[in-house]
Amino acid sequence: MKFLVLALCIAAASAAVVPLSADQASLVKSTWAQVKHSEVDILASIFTANPDIQARFPQFAGKDVDSIKDTGAFATHAGRIVGFFSEIVGLIGNQSNVPALYTLTEQLAASHKARGISTAQFGEFRASLVSYLSNHVSWGENVASAWNVALDNFFFVLTSNY
Repeated sequence: MKFLVLALCIAAASAAVVPLSADQASLVKSTWAQVKHSEVDILASIFTANPDIQARFPQFAGKDVDSIKDTGAFATHAGRIVGFFSEIVGLIGNQSNVPALYTLTEQLAASHKARGISTAQFGEFRASLVSYLSNHVSWGENVASAWNVALDNFFFVLTSNY
């Protein structure tokens, strides 16, 4: 199942950018607002589901997630990751923000490519983020569709730079 989700994420990322409708942007923003202050829980769930992603962080590699999630270092890093997504989500829905969205995403791609992060690991991250969201917000077809469009766009730009 995980492979299928990953394959679908990668396949979707190969499509062109599709603008979000105003309703879709609103759904992404409102659901993100419900979880954006759960930085530690989000990152802990991603690490728990994907030990290979956790292994890419030298300060957390090989450590039990429960033993590190209450540390300042973990909270700080979780804040950076979730903060990045908060910045992206804050910019969506406004056509004049598209250049900023591209710039931020391209910078993320460049820095992570230089560290040897694979597009498959980004796909795992995406699947785990969607899993977290679907378990912590009111999730229906409309919300899933909005997030899929938003994430398809993000990962299209991201993987175009790999």
